[in-house]
Amino acid sequence: MTTAPKQLPHLVFGGELERLDGTDFRDLSRLDIVGIFPSYAAAHAAWKAKAQATVDNAQMRYFIVHLHRLLDPAA
Repeated sequence: MTTAPKQLPHLVFGGELERLDGTDFRDLSRLDIVGIFPSYAAAHAAWKAKAQATVDNAQMRYFIVHLHRLLDPAA
């Protein structure tokens, strides 16, 4: 019997920041929810693609959230 690997979901999202030196978004209702990915590698690839696509907008930032850490903080 083979055990499936532990799920490690990651969320990628972004939006325009109010200031370059902060993490407050200009408009929370306009956040770009890229998606939830099954691994950090997949999330990083999606993050990188979005970051490169918005490189001309200095205020635009994308983030990776380790959802698996929120779901199981003891791990």
